[in-house]
Amino acid sequence: MCGITGWLDWEKDLSQEQPVLQRMTTRLTSRGPDAEGYWFHTHVGLGHRRLIVVDPAGGQQPMTSLHREQACTMVYNGELYNTEDLRQELLASGHSFRSHSDTEVLLHAYLEWGTDCLKRLNGIFAFAIWDESAQRLFLARDRMGVKPLFYAQRGNSFLFASELKALLAHPEVKPVLSREGLAEVFALSPSRTPGHGVFHNVHEVRPGYMLTVTRDRLRHLRYWQLESRPHSDDLERTVQTVRELVTDAIQRQLVADVPVSTLLSGGLDSSVITAVAASSFKQQQRGTLFTYSIDYIDNAQHFESNTFQPDEDAPYIQKVSEFLGTQHRTITFDTEDLIDSLRTATLARDLPGMADIDGSLYLFCREIKKETTVVLSGECADEVFGGYPWFHREEMLFANTFPWARATQERAAWLSPELRDWVKPQEYAARRYEETLAEVPALPGENPLEARRREMFYLNLAWFMNTLLDRKDRMSMAASLEARVPFCDHRIVEYVWNIPWELKMYGNREKGILRKAMEGCLPDEVLYRKKSPYPKTHNPAYTEAVRSWLLQILDDSTSPLLPLIDVPAIRQIAAMDAKASGIPFFGQLMSTPQLFAFLAQLDYWLREYRVTIQH
Repeated sequence: MCGITGWLDWEKDLSQEQPVLQRMTTRLTSRGPDAEGYWFHTHVGLGHRRLIVVDPAGGQQPMTSLHREQACTMVYNGELYNTEDLRQELLASGHSFRSHSDTEVLLHAYLEWGTDCLKRLNGIFAFAIWDESAQRLFLARDRMGVKPLFYAQRGNSFLFASELKALLAHPEVKPVLSREGLAEVFALSPSRTPGHGVFHNVHEVRPGYMLTVTRDRLRHLRYWQLESRPHSDDLERTVQTVRELVTDAIQRQLVADVPVSTLLSGGLDSSVITAVAASSFKQQQRGTLFTYSIDYIDNAQHFESNTFQPDEDAPYIQKVSEFLGTQHRTITFDTEDLIDSLRTATLARDLPGMADIDGSLYLFCREIKKETTVVLSGECADEVFGGYPWFHREEMLFANTFPWARATQERAAWLSPELRDWVKPQEYAARRYEETLAEVPALPGENPLEARRREMFYLNLAWFMNTLLDRKDRMSMAASLEARVPFCDHRIVEYVWNIPWELKMYGNREKGILRKAMEGCLPDEVLYRKKSPYPKTHNPAYTEAVRSWLLQILDDSTSPLLPLIDVPAIRQIAAMDAKASGIPFFGQLMSTPQLFAFLAQLDYWLREYRVTIQH
């Protein structure tokens, strides 16, 4: 993957502003450590950092192409998985190519079809194209939002970048939180409202959207959305289609000119990806597939089964690796590593996030990068196929709020009374929830229970999945590792969206249709294993370390966090046994130890980014 930046100003000669764009682009070096490039043309400047995955010689950016006297220049972050299909179609239409990179194919797709090219793309992407003849900047983001793209308008300037840190490197973009930004941090974080950049007047291109910027206007256009319609396939055809779509998505994402591996947790999703990848490697004589898993020192000693984490991963990982013949490596971290990673994870995300769940992923990716460049990961299967507890437990399914963040009252109690009254976090979360429900494409005639489940799927795709995709992108890119997510293939999402619940949950099991579809590629005990989330540390030493860090902050009168929180209430929580409240306040993993770490990250972020609050 890569990092992209750009600056458009109709009133300035940006060739005189090269140091600013270079500073913005340099902030994205970890996204693209292999090369950098810049392009300037009077009112436009584009910057690019490159991680070489395909065609080292032919994929340099920014890339300019000319076809039928139309000249366009592009910066692009992503991978197209139907590159060769598009190339053949474009060759038949008279295009010629100098490379075998997907970058050149994407640019020629725009030259041939204009903005309609988006409907033909299968991949993960965020890109910007300066169209000289139209005097227009065209930006787009993939359907699922795997690749990030932020932007801001300041006076006559339009600025964009892959990450917030690059925008903040521009002198006109300041780290300011308005009341709404504070609500994003305290009511919703680590989620964000789709399209929200948290900082004042900073935005993110929403998944499935494109932007066009001309001299007189900025237009947001939705080029893709889910469509609800009756599912006409019977069980046999549904099973066959799911298997074909999943297998094809995984196989397409194995293409690279650098080493490719898989992440293997021993759960259904990563094991399916590994099984298809291992089979493809064998058929193509690509050698042994390497697989990786994460663990923590003494975790087995401290593990306690609960609703959200029913059993340990290690025995299943070993079983899958031996069954498929992969070369497996378990990477283990200690408490000290996790504590150190909390700061790095904050800088990678540009926001306080998922605490050790972020940090451990960064450490994991950093170690994997020493041996490979691309990994395939099982994110998004739970959102697409219905794997989370809130799809199945009635009190969560019918909770009148985001089911992964039901503790709105408790979260409000963490805030200082003044901030609570000003931000109104519970009301803010409720408003964002209702706004999302209003977007759900209804199916006429659907019974109330099925309609509610459709709402739940949409909430997960629009919110929870994007939180995890944010995490995967920022932590992997901070380590210069490309992470691909086959279950995000839009063809899978579109098809499974309309499969009725009784088929999705075939055999009365979560993700039952996926399990049925992939029978034969894995041992049944793995294929039908109860869901277990991403592994976190259970070591009490971690809890004590983050508690100690938070208490030091509470004792520091200069901390920017103190005016924002109810210090006595936080001290009371810190004095309690961390196991007293094992119920997560976000997702399945963020309970009391993660609250301590989240608040410590928040303090670090406020200081490091020199955040100011706009009253």
